[in-house]
Amino acid sequence: MHGNEPLGIAVIGTGRMGADHVRRIDRVVSGARVAAVADTDEERARGVAAGIDGCTVHTDPAAAMAAAGVDAVLVASPGPAHEAALLAAFERDLPVLCEKPLTPDAASALRVVEAEQALGHRRVQVGFMRRYDAEYVRLKALLETGRLGRPLMLHHRHRNVASPPFFTSSMLITDSVSHEVDVTRWLLGHEITAVTVLTPASSPGAPEGLRDPQFVVLETDGGALGDVEIFVNCGFGYQVQAEIVCERGTARVGDDHHLVTHTDGRWGGGITQDWTERFAQAYDDELRAWVDTIRRGEVGGPGAWDGYAAAAVCEAGVRALEEGGRVKVELAERPALYR
Repeated sequence: MHGNEPLGIAVIGTGRMGADHVRRIDRVVSGARVAAVADTDEERARGVAAGIDGCTVHTDPAAAMAAAGVDAVLVASPGPAHEAALLAAFERDLPVLCEKPLTPDAASALRVVEAEQALGHRRVQVGFMRRYDAEYVRLKALLETGRLGRPLMLHHRHRNVASPPFFTSSMLITDSVSHEVDVTRWLLGHEITAVTVLTPASSPGAPEGLRDPQFVVLETDGGALGDVEIFVNCGFGYQVQAEIVCERGTARVGDDHHLVTHTDGRWGGGITQDWTERFAQAYDDELRAWVDTIRRGEVGGPGAWDGYAAAAVCEAGVRALEEGGRVKVELAERPALYR
């Protein structure tokens, strides 16, 4: 990238998320272009790249990163493939936006943290897009004013219409509650120190054997408590809500104050049906911010340490789900790069 030339991005993974990011870079975000795509399914990758001038197609992520005109990498492949892709990007010292999870477990996430630490500068932004949602951004700004006093409790609700057929009970923690884990750490500025998972009788709408819903309690090193209702087969819509209770007041986001109709003796409105609709603007704003910071020679947003911390908390959560009781979160010492 030179001067006013667009940032050339290699997109690794062209499934639902990757394809949406390709569309976003190509049509929504200014100052960037899709320079290369990679997917183990070459035909799918070619379909996603069709019509994008100068975009090369690869089956090997490292080859896509080495392609002409690539200045940055967006990793949207399945979680188990993230570590190898991130390390390949580090070898070329390329900035990376990595969709969550950073990696699927704390041990591999810590290896990524250590590899980035060895570079001596940040390269990774993790795709915790709620940090870019307008409502959450306003809530964070309000908390930082101190007007509400010290945060005491943070209540989260996270509901999906239905879970995918491959979803397991532990994935409610690792794939869904991971967002609330990051939001809790970000809003409060605390690390999460312990997790407890309680489960009521499963909903009749849940597939057989899936423990859904779940109630997750998060303890923090700042003396606050968080709780998450995760219900992935609620049947009626997609809802993400949060209410913070502080010493001198409360604040809430996610109440769906959109179009309201009055007709035929009834009033009401629609309920968002999935995350691509609810957080469409957040994804756009996240990618714009990433591109803008890279063009300024910087890396911002949630980093590799945030991805590692979320993985460690989720591991504790899975243990709490499977074994019962309260499970402490084991975190490595935070490196200087992330302080």
